Amino acid sequence: MDFSRVDLTGEEQEFLDEIRGFLDLHVTDDVRRRDRETGDNFDETVHLAMGAAGYLEREYRSEAEGGFDRVRRRLWELEKRRVHVPWVTWGTTSIVARSVEKFGSPALRDEVLPKVFSGHVRLCLGYTEPEGGSDVATCKTRAVRDGDYWVINGSKMFTTGAHNSQYTFLITNTDPQAKKHKSLTMFLVPLDTSGIEIQPLWTVDGDRTNIVYYSDVRIADEYRLGEVNEGWTVLRGPLDTEHGVATPNTDGLEDVSILQHQGSYMATTLDKVAGLLSVPDAAGRRPVDGGSVSYRLGRSVARVEAALSTPNMYGRVALAQAMRDVAPELMDVLSASSVLPIETPGAIDDGASEYLFRWAPLCGIYGGTLEVFRNMIAQHALGLGRASYAQTRSKAS
Repeated sequence: MDFSRVDLTGEEQEFLDEIRGFLDLHVTDDVRRRDRETGDNFDETVHLAMGAAGYLEREYRSEAEGGFDRVRRRLWELEKRRVHVPWVTWGTTSIVARSVEKFGSPALRDEVLPKVFSGHVRLCLGYTEPEGGSDVATCKTRAVRDGDYWVINGSKMFTTGAHNSQYTFLITNTDPQAKKHKSLTMFLVPLDTSGIEIQPLWTVDGDRTNIVYYSDVRIADEYRLGEVNEGWTVLRGPLDTEHGVATPNTDGLEDVSILQHQGSYMATTLDKVAGLLSVPDAAGRRPVDGGSVSYRLGRSVARVEAALSTPNMYGRVALAQAMRDVAPELMDVLSASSVLPIETPGAIDDGASEYLFRWAPLCGIYGGTLEVFRNMIAQHALGLGRASYAQTRSKAS
């Protein structure tokens, strides 16, 4: 692993100064407060400003297509993380836009993509169903053809950002008699279509997601992505991106795994706790000098550093598990006041470790549970075969 620093050229430093000024202007304390209160992980004013400045398209496009070069892309990503840009809806939008670009008709691409880059169109993921778990291929939401139209009935859970989006990337079942991976068709469904109802759900960390109901939703065939019953082909790329299975570039200018944003928050929280535990009391004693505290703090540091350095899908598991292990440890070594949330009088670390504790379970189910990812690693990376959860019967003696 290369730990060397990148020396910025004069032009790169100018770019860094430019984006810092832009983000500091638009991502204000009021934006962050509003995001905590709504749980949206999205701010339209900030999003439209980034679109108008050309940053959305430059982030989306490769360098060869006029997008950021490697250094500028890394600077942009790190600066967004530094100021806590509400980013989730842009994340889903950029994932889906690539499928629209690859599988959509020319008319659909012209309808959607320019407004994606201006910020006026956002896209969300319509995968999980109330009884479907992490296996999206068990889809029960039905799409039935009616001439040049399709009629859709069903429901989707955890459609984060649906209330701030104009389209959803919807997986449907178009052939119930076929094998599950051969029965799927993908659509880009306009969310203002009659028969769609969006209801909010709030997670334990305060984020808003949604359940979306589809009742006799009628859309034109032009909103289909890819071939009928070939939806798995359309879906594989976005799933791989969401799962974090892509191999990172070897130049060191990108995250080594997905969930690095969450991992950085964990590391920052750990630093804050370590600083608090290093403050001497009236008698000159520091909590960190105690054997138990120093051991537990050191163990947490080791876990965080190892997780942040773990690549690919393994890093996703390592980071999510580290959050679950480290958060309660930090709260325990601080004091009872660590249970108080941000901006609450008496919160010893202004709610940092308390929020990490509430965020950790969610990071273990984003895009699939940790158990699913461990099975994927075991089966596809280690060649251990498919897991069997059936109970074995003992032979009678």
